[in-house]
Parts: sequence; structure tokens; C-alpha cells
Amino acid sequence: MLGRNLLSVNLLSLRGFSSAAAGFLRSGDTLKQNRVFTNEDVLEYSKVSHDSNPLHLDSEAARNAGFEDRLVHGMLVAALFPKIISSHFPGAIYVSQSLHFRLPVYIGEEIVGEVQATNIREQKNRYLVKFKTACFKNGATVIDGEAMAILPTLAAEQASTLE
Repeated sequence: MLGRNLLSVNLLSLRGFSSAAAGFLRSGDTLKQNRVFTNEDVLEYSKVSHDSNPLHLDSEAARNAGFEDRLVHGMLVAALFPKIISSHFPGAIYVSQSLHFRLPVYIGEEIVGEVQATNIREQKNRYLVKFKTACFKNGATVIDGEAMAILPTLAAEQASTLE
């Protein structure tokens, strides 16, 4: 249900790849996906996570706290990172994630999630990859951090943009 809100699913881009390595993740490559979070997304996440903070569920409480309106849960927005990675590398194992929440995300805003490979090490026919992670709205960073994932292959599936 959450996946139906993806705004764009783009084809594999060859920018940043040599013709011989096209479609294989290399250090410096960036994977992206856009998403608009809906009221339904926030309500479902609140139920599943048991996070009933009024900032997410009550417009008046959010405005009284100094926000424009209800906020999308930060962890729901950050869920874009493993979604991006696993959509390109099925079977990926998410190992760690650090997060810095920079700006609020409101229901209905378009968010661009990006993961950029910064370090790739082969280990026993699998790959330990360090990613720089960030989400943006209108060019402004709303979340950033780093993630580590174990990938079964460096061959990317065509789930969204690979630059």
C-alpha cells in the first residue's frame, strides 16, 4: 500500500558508468526515489509503530508546537533508504543507519530519497557497501546520515534512477 505512492520509477541511467560496467554499482553512484507521504501513510505508520505523538495526528497540536501542520514520522521518511537499496538489490541485508533530522516533513510534500555508495568491499562473494543517505524537499535536506548494507551482487536492478 505504501509503495503505490511512489511518484516516479525511472529506468537505469548510464551516467557515471563505463560502457563495460553499466548497471553495476560503483563508489560514487547515487540511487534515487521520489515519494509523497499521505494522511493514510501517517495513520498506518502510527498504528504499526504505536507512535501516537499528537504532532503526527492532530493539526492543532502541531501548530501549537510551532509547526505548519501535522508531521510525517521521521522514521517513515527514513524508510526510503532501505526501500531504495532493496529495490535495486533484492536480498540486501540492512546492517546499520545513522540519521540526522534537519527539517520537518509535512503530509503531501514531495520527498526525494537518495543513497550514494561511498565505499564497497567484497566479502565472501557478497559486498559490504557504505552509503551516504539523504532526503530532500525542494532541494533542502530534511534527513541525512549513513547506512551500511550487505549486497548479494553489485548488478543493480532497474527500480529507479542509478546515476
